Amino acid sequence: MTTTRHSTFIAQSATVSRTPPPISLMGLGKSLWYNRQLIAQMTKREVLGRYKGSALGLAWSIINPVFLLAVYTFVFSVVFRARWGLGSEESNTQFAVVLFVGMLVHGLFAEVLNRAPGLILSNVNYVKKVVFPLEILPVISQGAALFHCLISLIVLLVAFVILNGYLHWTVVFAPLVILPLVVLTLGLAWMLASLGVFLRDVGQTIGIVTTILLFLSPVFYPVTALPEEFRPWLMANPLAFIIEQAREVLIWGRQPDWPGLSLYMLAASVVAWAGYAWFQKTRKGFADVL
Repeated sequence: MTTTRHSTFIAQSATVSRTPPPISLMGLGKSLWYNRQLIAQMTKREVLGRYKGSALGLAWSIINPVFLLAVYTFVFSVVFRARWGLGSEESNTQFAVVLFVGMLVHGLFAEVLNRAPGLILSNVNYVKKVVFPLEILPVISQGAALFHCLISLIVLLVAFVILNGYLHWTVVFAPLVILPLVVLTLGLAWMLASLGVFLRDVGQTIGIVTTILLFLSPVFYPVTALPEEFRPWLMANPLAFIIEQAREVLIWGRQPDWPGLSLYMLAASVVAWAGYAWFQKTRKGFADVL
């Protein structure tokens, strides 16, 4: 039944994809809406397929972030004795909760971008044999990453309640804080998915870049740990502002910087449209290269 439905969605998409691919924001919106069922079905398959055949199944989506959190917490809070400046009574568990927010944001960003250069290469059949809305592939990858991000967020909130006995009401702003990063990441994913077809080195390079951003973001240390002359450079990192705002609403119980988020969203929307337009303009050459 699922296979038949999946084939029907592809056939429906084919009627639209015979026309020249649109590059406008309206065209993007229409494509996402028209293919919404296909996106949902393939995102579900993406999530379940990752754990297919494993004994623990979806439980790995919880085990992985908790295990990494434990390792990073030991290294940075015990070995390097890093602190967030919460006072002399700051514990390793408090350090871990603050650290987890940074890991969550970086993980969402890195998971999508690391996979983006190989999206078209790993779906050659959709390029050559089937008229398929290729622009939804980064959206599907983003959807799977958001699922894992949600699981990590639930783990974080449970840990916070266990440690403190309450949740800040400002957690309701978390989706609004993450949204600009999602839009930015999607635009970059479209661009990298296209570049990955023509320049195979992109797939090797992006992993290095996301690892560098992990250590050049305030994930393992607060912004105040840097000398003042370096702080503007750190905040120029696209992850830094979102990480700080996520901690504001999840950990410190304060409202986000609304003007800052608005400007970030505007810039992210420009990047998203540019990435989508680039993808649509270059997709005609995919079949020739592959």
